[in-house]
Amino acid sequence: MIRKLATIFALIALLVPGVSLAGDVAAGKTSYEMNCASCHGPEGAGDGPVGAILDPKPRDFGVGDFKYDTDGDGEAGTDDDIKNIVANGAAAYGGNAMMAPLPHLEGEEIENIIAFVRSLKK
Repeated sequence: MIRKLATIFALIALLVPGVSLAGDVAAGKTSYEMNCASCHGPEGAGDGPVGAILDPKPRDFGVGDFKYDTDGDGEAGTDDDIKNIVANGAAAYGGNAMMAPLPHLEGEEIENIIAFVRSLKK
């Protein structure tokens, strides 16, 4: 029964655009706190101590709205789009240079951060 439910939830998640099936939310929170919270804030509201002085303000992840379609697939805010922004910075896609590239993050660590960021949507 539990396997059937897990399968059903996984299939539903596949039908929802931008949903991250990969990634560990708890591990993502740890990486997020070290790499993202100073600007985006501990709860992703764009209210971190550094973010308070930025103009424009960092994205509020609680809204769950993402601006960039970095891979040209017609959907903004997919996992691949977020990976590209984290790896290359927003300026590489016409965005604010204050969202600097974080090339030291890669693979599983970025997937974990994405899982955590998606968990912040209210």
